[in-house]
Amino acid sequence: MRPIDRLTVLIKNHRNTFKRCFFLTKITADNVPQYTKNITSHTYGTAFTEQNQIQYCVSDVFKFIAMQLQIQNIINQIAQVIVGKPVQIKMALTCLFSNGHLLIEDLPGMGKTTLSQTLAQVLGLQFNRVQFTSDLLPADILGVNIYDTNKQSFVFHQGPVFANILLADEINRSNPKTQSALLEAMAEKQVTIDGVTHSLPDPFIVIATQNPIQHTGTYALPESQLDRFFMRIQLGYPDWHAEKQMLLQNIGGNTSQTPQIISAGELLSIQKDVVKIRASGAIIDYILKLVTLSRENDEFPNPLSPRASKAILLASKAWAYVHDRDFVIPEDVQDILPCLAEHRMRSALADFRAEHSLTKRLLEQVDPINT
Repeated sequence: MRPIDRLTVLIKNHRNTFKRCFFLTKITADNVPQYTKNITSHTYGTAFTEQNQIQYCVSDVFKFIAMQLQIQNIINQIAQVIVGKPVQIKMALTCLFSNGHLLIEDLPGMGKTTLSQTLAQVLGLQFNRVQFTSDLLPADILGVNIYDTNKQSFVFHQGPVFANILLADEINRSNPKTQSALLEAMAEKQVTIDGVTHSLPDPFIVIATQNPIQHTGTYALPESQLDRFFMRIQLGYPDWHAEKQMLLQNIGGNTSQTPQIISAGELLSIQKDVVKIRASGAIIDYILKLVTLSRENDEFPNPLSPRASKAILLASKAWAYVHDRDFVIPEDVQDILPCLAEHRMRSALADFRAEHSLTKRLLEQVDPINT
């Protein structure tokens, strides 16, 4: 079979994949051969021979297919530890693929820390865990300069923040001074100690867990720091069948056997691909109408900022990417908005069990079609 014929068969079998890779919209079984020629000549130029065109084209497609298979493998591996929570798993990956910080809020024993550890494990990232307590100091997280008698000078000793993923476990059990120590790291990917700035590894992501503010010994995160978290998710109780499966198979809590699926370099590549996902002018208008309504209506305590509107767009692109699309649809915006906007709009002292009431009202008042 000629290379051009092999590619024709490949396109027939993976029409949706080729649509995404090459931004095509009308591939059918009848016109595949013509699109095959158009793809190779448009993408690589007429100067390439047919053999070279096929080689490069197929290479790109296989690279895309391999990445999608890896993402599905990541979801499957995490689902073996966090049972019955596919939406929350995809939402957490959407946050990380957007290079954003994740806040997991729920009752104790719901799997918050387990999910955080599993994410770090499957993504192959260096991670450190800090148990936030009332006596924790900023230097315990960031690091400190210690005098070296041999060198007759101060030497900086890095804190646990110098990792790809920092697990801030029960972040709201520490005092506000310690909580605020993460602000510069989360916003600028760097820390400043004694006037010297130290860059953090790339990627750098904070995954924080917190208990409900009504629990004893907690300090509410200020709104300014809540805004630094790209997303906030809740796990909730597992359903009957998921919890039964967990009890019968003794699932949960042990992440040591979870294999690494991708590397830090591949995660950075995914983050770059997410930025390239297309969002039409109508999607941009829809996002702007949502954030504008939050600013003009008094029923929303904390209006959405321009940082929030940029985050909504990026998260929508990442959500589309996770669902194997190269374009954003209104449902993407609607799916991610509760996890992205609720913690920004509500008071820090509000009940975490409010069931996304503010974003629900926001979505009900904006028509995605008549934008």
